Amino acid sequence: MSTSDLRHSVNGVPFLRSPDGNFDGLDSYPFAPNYIDFEGLRLHYVDAGAQDGPVAMLMHGMPTWSFLNRHIIHALVARGWRCIAHDHIGFGRSDKVTDRSWYSIRRHAKACRTLIEALDLKGITLFVQDWGGPIGLAQAAEMNERFDRLVIMNTWLPHDGYVYTSAIRNWADGWKPGGLFNAGVPDRLSLGGIMMLALGHIPMSAVPDILATGQMPPLSSEALVVKRGYDAPHHGLDAMALAGPRRFPLSIPIDLPEDPTAVDGARHFETLKGWTRPIHFIWGGMDGVFTPEWGRAWAALYPQATFDLLAEAGHFVQESHGAEIARLVLQYAAARAK
Repeated sequence: MSTSDLRHSVNGVPFLRSPDGNFDGLDSYPFAPNYIDFEGLRLHYVDAGAQDGPVAMLMHGMPTWSFLNRHIIHALVARGWRCIAHDHIGFGRSDKVTDRSWYSIRRHAKACRTLIEALDLKGITLFVQDWGGPIGLAQAAEMNERFDRLVIMNTWLPHDGYVYTSAIRNWADGWKPGGLFNAGVPDRLSLGGIMMLALGHIPMSAVPDILATGQMPPLSSEALVVKRGYDAPHHGLDAMALAGPRRFPLSIPIDLPEDPTAVDGARHFETLKGWTRPIHFIWGGMDGVFTPEWGRAWAALYPQATFDLLAEAGHFVQESHGAEIARLVLQYAAARAK
């Protein structure tokens, strides 16, 4: 199938649709696809587990998709939960608008709200990480009656006084013209390759050779399976399919307090200071982007909060410690139910 066969347009908005075969045989991701319409586009979501069980909503960020949450989903489903995990437009099995200017955090949040309302989700335990934080926590702030519990992992909400680390500034700069990732993705380094770097399967010292040759260093069979999962959504598509992932780093409102993302984040941060239900911070201790110090400071705003440090985990805690995250949340939920 050629890329031209995958090109579509709705209301003048061009987009690409990943071939279904891209997702065949993904390790630990056997979930049947489900879709809702959002502005004429297909938004994909996983709906796994008992339909009458406690509801978990699991968010993803950049450069991932619902595949990231597979370990948590399996663990919760085994305990009778219903798990909902969608792919933002531009990611996973969702349609991929090719116009970078189409994307905004407000639009992603609107799509998330559309899904919650379409499925009429209630009693939600919300799991957020990376960009899933601003997008998911917007829902908890604006529709708090639908949410019972928050699980916050290595993310943030923009607000006055928040200090962006050098790691996040470097990440954003890397996607600007002339930046490391802007120049090398996807011609030399795929999103799966970025995940291999983030997960420690490839050292950062290997990046110059990868960008020069387009060749990845040898990977273990286990790492190759994970890489394939993160590469699957964009396999066989041209660079235009990466408009959504490319837009996320450029949406970080560093030194832009009037940016809509900063304004919305600050409003939601203030609203959620009044959150009185269970809230759990589960933090990867090796993350230089959203540091444990920031996680602890955020948790300190809530007298009922718990804080668990996963000392050996990095930014993508769901990938490396999904079963442990599920165990902790199930433990806290059971204690409250007694």
